[in-house]
Amino acid sequence: MNLRQGDIQLVISDFRTKCNPVDRYTSFDYCYNFFKTTSSSEIQKNLERSCLTLGFYLASWGMLRGSSFLLGKSARYYAGVIEYIASLPKDIWLIDVDNYSSNADQILDIYENVKSHVIENSNADLTLTTKILLGVFGFIPAYDQYFANSFREIFQGSCGFRKVNRKSLKCIELFYNENKDTIDNEANNIETIDFLTGVKSGIKYPKAKIIDMYGFNKGLKDSRKNDNKIFGN
Repeated sequence: MNLRQGDIQLVISDFRTKCNPVDRYTSFDYCYNFFKTTSSSEIQKNLERSCLTLGFYLASWGMLRGSSFLLGKSARYYAGVIEYIASLPKDIWLIDVDNYSSNADQILDIYENVKSHVIENSNADLTLTTKILLGVFGFIPAYDQYFANSFREIFQGSCGFRKVNRKSLKCIELFYNENKDTIDNEANNIETIDFLTGVKSGIKYPKAKIIDMYGFNKGLKDSRKNDNKIFGN
């Protein structure tokens, strides 16, 4: 199984064409910037802003469409998970794919705690919870349909990406190690956008976010190709 991919830069470059200051994908930047740079006390003090920041990011990334239970909730619904986020030490934002081995337990614990504060009843948790972890901490890709499909293909079915567990984290780490130079280069050269100025913030994209962009956009493009084949376009 060859994990080395020659199209990472090209796929990410294509994704970045849709990351202008007013584009929906840039909601990641505003969410990540806010939680990374805001103190725990300020996150709690500005609870309304914290809830709105997280909520709009999730809306931009499709978590409030269709039959999502979040459609029936106001921004105040996120207060519990915001309080939990504020309780975590700021060194959590240092976790990234290059140090998964020493932080796997913490990632899995945070996943379960975020899940417990957001998911109701038997609603699906994987995509929504990983979207939150990506937007707030930037330490894990979102296991949505497009990312999971493209990475299942890369790993030839040996990793299903249907759960956040040690195996899936290990697979992402292996993917990073095989493509380290390219991923590091992208992470070192891509900065988030500042909300107020609309220009680069000086905050670099985490490596896990680079992997997320690659998996998501590759899966999206492959899905569109398959649709074209089905409908004869």
